[in-house]
Amino acid sequence: MAKFLREDEVRDNDKIILGFNEKEKGIQQGTGQITTFNQLGIKGVSDKPDGWYIPDNKNAVAILLETKNSNEDIGTNKIVDEIKKNCQILMDAGWKNVVGILHNGYKTAGFLNNEPIDIPNEIQHKKFYIDLVNEQGIPTQKIYGVTRSINNNLHVNFGVKNLYHRMIFTACALVAQRYGARLEKLKDCEFSLLHIQILNTIHKSLEDSKQHNMKLHILEEVYAKIDMNYSENQKAINDFINDVCTISDCVNSNEWRGEDVMGIFFNEFNRYKKKSEAGQVFTPEHITSFMYRLLDVTQNDYLGDFTCGSGAFLVKGMSNMMREAGGYDTNKAKEIRKGHLFGIEFDKEIYALACANMLIHKDGKTNLDQNDMRTDSACEWIKSKPITKVLMNPPYENKYGCMTIVENVLDSVKAGTDCAFILPDKKLEKASKTQIKRILSNHKITKIIKLPEPLFFGVGVTTSIFVFKTGQPQNGQEIFGCYIEDDGLETVKNEGRQDIKHKWKAIEDYWIDSISKLRDTKHNTAQWINPEKHLSYQMPEKPFEISEEDFRKAAMDYICFKKGIDTKKFGEKLLNTVLYGSEVTSDDTGVNIKIGGDKDD
Repeated sequence: MAKFLREDEVRDNDKIILGFNEKEKGIQQGTGQITTFNQLGIKGVSDKPDGWYIPDNKNAVAILLETKNSNEDIGTNKIVDEIKKNCQILMDAGWKNVVGILHNGYKTAGFLNNEPIDIPNEIQHKKFYIDLVNEQGIPTQKIYGVTRSINNNLHVNFGVKNLYHRMIFTACALVAQRYGARLEKLKDCEFSLLHIQILNTIHKSLEDSKQHNMKLHILEEVYAKIDMNYSENQKAINDFINDVCTISDCVNSNEWRGEDVMGIFFNEFNRYKKKSEAGQVFTPEHITSFMYRLLDVTQNDYLGDFTCGSGAFLVKGMSNMMREAGGYDTNKAKEIRKGHLFGIEFDKEIYALACANMLIHKDGKTNLDQNDMRTDSACEWIKSKPITKVLMNPPYENKYGCMTIVENVLDSVKAGTDCAFILPDKKLEKASKTQIKRILSNHKITKIIKLPEPLFFGVGVTTSIFVFKTGQPQNGQEIFGCYIEDDGLETVKNEGRQDIKHKWKAIEDYWIDSISKLRDTKHNTAQWINPEKHLSYQMPEKPFEISEEDFRKAAMDYICFKKGIDTKKFGEKLLNTVLYGSEVTSDDTGVNIKIGGDKDD
């Protein structure tokens, strides 16, 4: 049973954790029950907050605290109204962003400008709440531009022709910069120094991790094999360093919210190809976010992706889990990075990219295995892990063993595990009947969500998310289906599909809510699919329509057929008669044709 905490105990503890006991220039902060807003500079207001962080600059984030004893329910209207009233006092006085925190020692509720926000149950340092307000996500447009500069530079000035090698070299430079290489100090130096510094920093950064995962040496191995010219173009060297430092600053800022920089790299470096050389289809970032929410993944889950590519699902999962845990520096976040993310990738170069991606995005690389998901060894590796959720976008082609991979994953995780796969719409229906019968005798498809058709615009395939519950046979149970026809994204030249009008958040929220309730009230696409008949979302048949013009043409063709008239010759003769055997005049309204000619025609 949890220890009872008096309100003053909660308040005193929160003061230290929040940092309200610190001294900062231009800030009023503290806790207590005798200080009024009037004393804090809000004239004529006698209300007393339990805790306050009030900057002189009204454009900066302000924080108010309301504490209760541990037996009180902070969800009651009366208590919520208390914190909202105090926040409104600051808002009315001109502060643009006011965070309100309710806390009873064990549970926490948060508000931003009196609208509920998700915050951890454990009280965090004030910087967490300030960053939460200020976060806007990394500037993807800026990174696209910088990545294009890197791509052209490496291709033209450094002679790196292989697109994966350009990605790996850039990713390794980002890893080195994150782990203290200080590449900016190497400007105006020879390229050989830059190359060696990157390799040495990667080697040092992986020393501890290799004790847990010896395969991490593959990252160094692939980097060392990159075929490139040791450029003597000093401007090219300096430009590359500047560009890497720019991206590194974005990724390592508090604004990073799980955006997959490697996905941006792939989109830019590979934009002239319809498919990558290894059958890879990189998952768009907004879909990784959607699928994370679709399976209701939380900080306590153990997330797996066993054809992980560059690691998009794992990067998004790591970001969301750490955010839920209270931020990067919490003990729970460290635990998540160390033991909650598991990936397998077969291709060595892509595996190296995944390792680099996890390193760039704040670690998580020690549970990545370079293996083939079609083999027993990969299945045994999965069985040894405590996987609770699976998010995957496996290679679609039969030559890469798509359905073998799906079946192996389903068979290798524990019964009751939710697994979501992005697959071509008709993939299950085109698989062998024996294999599908075997899969459905052991596992159950619960949902099929057809994705927007332009999603993989360069690949030429339409896809759906297939959600399975492992260890439970289908037994003829119907499958819920729906169709997300539009994701609000638009194609930007040379930069792929992007949410330039910021429509996706509302669309995602609608579909997550609708799918959880097994309905679609807005678009009317929901359906229940009989697995005995179909294993895909069924597009409604278009109603038969015929225009008056089509009807007349069909009738005329039939009359000509009955009379033995060649319709082609008849049409040509009719056209010539109209154009050249008629009286043609024109006026302001247009061209007038008076049909004449021989009556025998």
